[in-house]
Amino acid sequence: MAGENYNAQEIKILEGLEAVRVRPGMYIGSTGPRGLHHILWEIVDNAVDEAANGYADKIEVVLYKDGSVSVEDNGRGIPTDIHKEAGVSGVEVVFTQLHAGGKFNNDNYSFSGGLHGVGASVTNALSEWLKVEVYKKTVYKMEFHSFYDAKKKKIISGAPVAPLIDTKQKTDKHGSFVRFKPDAKVFETVEFNLETIVKRLRELAFLNKGLAIRLVDLRDDDKFFNKTFKYDGGLVDYVLYLNEGKQNLYPLPLYAKTERDGILIEFALQHTDGYNESIISFVNNIPTPEGGTHEIGFKSGITRVLNEFAKANNYIKEKDVAFSGEDFREGLTAIISVKMKSVEFEGQTKTKLGNPEAKSAVEGATVDELEAMLKNKKNKAIFDAMMKKALSALKARNAAKHAKEIARAKSGADATKLIGKLAACSGKKPELNEVFIVEGDSAGGSAKQGRDRQHQAILPLRGKPLNAEKKRIEEVLKNEEIRTIISALGTGIGSDFNIKNLNYHKVIILSDADQDGAHIRAILLTFFFRYMKELIQEGHVYIGMPPLYKVYKKDVTVYAYDDNELQSAIDKVGRGYQLQRYKGLGEMNPEQLWDTTMDPQKRVLMQVTIEDAAEAEKLITTLMGDDIEGRKAYIAEYADFNKEDTFIDRVNV
Repeated sequence: MAGENYNAQEIKILEGLEAVRVRPGMYIGSTGPRGLHHILWEIVDNAVDEAANGYADKIEVVLYKDGSVSVEDNGRGIPTDIHKEAGVSGVEVVFTQLHAGGKFNNDNYSFSGGLHGVGASVTNALSEWLKVEVYKKTVYKMEFHSFYDAKKKKIISGAPVAPLIDTKQKTDKHGSFVRFKPDAKVFETVEFNLETIVKRLRELAFLNKGLAIRLVDLRDDDKFFNKTFKYDGGLVDYVLYLNEGKQNLYPLPLYAKTERDGILIEFALQHTDGYNESIISFVNNIPTPEGGTHEIGFKSGITRVLNEFAKANNYIKEKDVAFSGEDFREGLTAIISVKMKSVEFEGQTKTKLGNPEAKSAVEGATVDELEAMLKNKKNKAIFDAMMKKALSALKARNAAKHAKEIARAKSGADATKLIGKLAACSGKKPELNEVFIVEGDSAGGSAKQGRDRQHQAILPLRGKPLNAEKKRIEEVLKNEEIRTIISALGTGIGSDFNIKNLNYHKVIILSDADQDGAHIRAILLTFFFRYMKELIQEGHVYIGMPPLYKVYKKDVTVYAYDDNELQSAIDKVGRGYQLQRYKGLGEMNPEQLWDTTMDPQKRVLMQVTIEDAAEAEKLITTLMGDDIEGRKAYIAEYADFNKEDTFIDRVNV
């Protein structure tokens, strides 16, 4: 097998490690929770790359009480011999040289998630300390520390304590063990989130069939966590997991794995009786929530094959309106995973595949694999079920087209309604403007009076919008509250959505901090997720955070936004305080609403993001779909009823 002789000479050095501490955001995105977990993913991805290339089948991640975390794999082990160019061991090169790694040499890794080769060194640079053990017949050890150099008057990051040591201790193990402690001077928080790690490790186990990933959390004696993620069905198991609680049109997903033009292509798909498509894609185990050329090729391949099947089996005649790709994808859940060399990412967040060769390769592979499945008579019933679903979708699409035409014809009337309903702002630059979608006329009235009229628009809701998860688009468009939101934002929805027409670059959901308010937030987020997803992906959707308590006496007033802040507020106000618990936004006068919730200098906003498209899809389905028992089970396991924003925290879409 190519790459068996993996040694230090295979590691290519592009530049030295220098500015990571000064500008960590350039390397890990942010110094918040996302950046903290990013330095863990860099080490995990290295271990997964060993597995993806056939050298490992077990990974163990352990969280310790001291705030450190370790990752161990049973792969080949980081090279321990001396690198001729650097004059030090391969281990030292990997952890101290930026852009150094074996992944620049395609003989060692056919496919790699750690494409940039900065992972191990950046993790080291942003840690208090990092320890490495390599198992190659004997145990090798090396440590790195970050410290302040008084002479140079700067922090020295990830410096070797000593050269790599061969302990001469014999071992039957093989692979690498890396343990590090994130530096609290760098990160806003150094507490790893168990749920975030569980989601990513589960995802990696799905994507790498047969790979066992064990996660152990030793931080809390009362909540000891020890779980192994291993899926022998791989992507098939992944699709079944995402479709739990849905009515599937056929029992098992269709699955294919093939290689074309040097690209390894794997996909699984299954239709449900739902109305929304969910295609989750990956490149070298890296999520691509913005899609890209591989998704385009996959969709084109499905459309080609099913259109030919429809014609050959008289599902459509020449005089009939032709199927579109979206007809075939209604109710579809699919995972597409490609592994390739020289990946090119596009988009602001680098989560969109740009390689043009991926489109033709994936499209061709999809066509070939689906046509091969069609030749098996046992699959005829599956493709017939797809056709019946597509016919239903075609009729619904025509009805939706008619509904949109009616909606456009009524745009003048809707605009007239908006005049009384929407309090527009006077500013002409959308990037500076924001719209508050407010629960109730009472709160809407206070918001209109208390706002900054130049940049803040107010749109009160007079009733609950429709739950878009349970309805087709033509039914959604009949709902007056939904139509009002569409008119106010100006982007259109679904296939007509155009973010360039967005009238307000901050869309802020402002509802009461109670169950009804949470339900309205959930309904609005579901609508945005299903029909205006780019609005969320581009970071335009926010949750306004009104206070729960007012603690005051005489001329001293302190607001508390949750139960955790209440005691602190009481301590600030002191003895003789009075306490008001807000039941709703309507209880606040315009000045209070401005001071607590709308003033850009003081308010708290939660930006809505899609960090994990697959988990967001599953949670939306669970919480907003028809599976009552599944929803009850989820709530029983996860909901914290002492926390008012449980749904928002959990869904995180």
